[in-house]
Amino acid sequence: MLRPRKYKELEKALGHRFKNQKLIEMALTHASMRGGKVQHSDNERLEFIGDRVLGLVIAEALSEEFPSASEGELARRYNRLVRGEACARVARAVGLGQHLILSESEAGSGGRAKGTILADAMEAILGAIFLDAGFEPSRAAVRRLWGSQDDKGQTSAGPDAKSALQEWAQGKGLALPEYVEVSRKGPDHAPRFTSEVRIDGCAPAHGEGASKRAAEQAAARALLEREGVAGAELHE
Repeated sequence: MLRPRKYKELEKALGHRFKNQKLIEMALTHASMRGGKVQHSDNERLEFIGDRVLGLVIAEALSEEFPSASEGELARRYNRLVRGEACARVARAVGLGQHLILSESEAGSGGRAKGTILADAMEAILGAIFLDAGFEPSRAAVRRLWGSQDDKGQTSAGPDAKSALQEWAQGKGLALPEYVEVSRKGPDHAPRFTSEVRIDGCAPAHGEGASKRAAEQAAARALLEREGVAGAELHE
């Protein structure tokens, strides 16, 4: 008899099924659970990793979506998306608080709703996903969960169409998408890429962008829209 997955609903909200359930439990364990003999809690070490994963993915997403933006503008957008308030908003959106493992005193003082605790745990979750499955699933999780977290109402790290397409293909029992660079035009300082996405059993779709990845995102979005997949209005 299979043992029920303790964090099944949370995994569903995160969009990641952990192979190693100990990692998600570590990520949810607050430092207040330390017995006083452990120098660093597992939550804090995972938070350290997750903070780096989040920063890299957000920086990559912003540079792709805003190829003409100044360094200062990118930095402002970046800071809005990686600061504690943004991480806490994502944590609340996935219902992280109810799953936190806190000491009795911390839980009694409202720890499940504290922004700092939620933000740290959310970063720890990203670190856990990275250790569980590597960078690509971590990137997909950040793109998906942070897709609407710009506090000015902009989608600065737009939802990941490539991840959405891969999930759709897997749900249909199809082969994973393959991307081919069709052309690269324009000067070196302002290139335009055209990419084609192919899935066995589907007609290919094309997309353009200021980077190879942006073109692949556009191609994935085009195929999703053509297939009438809900939520296909994704950004590069």
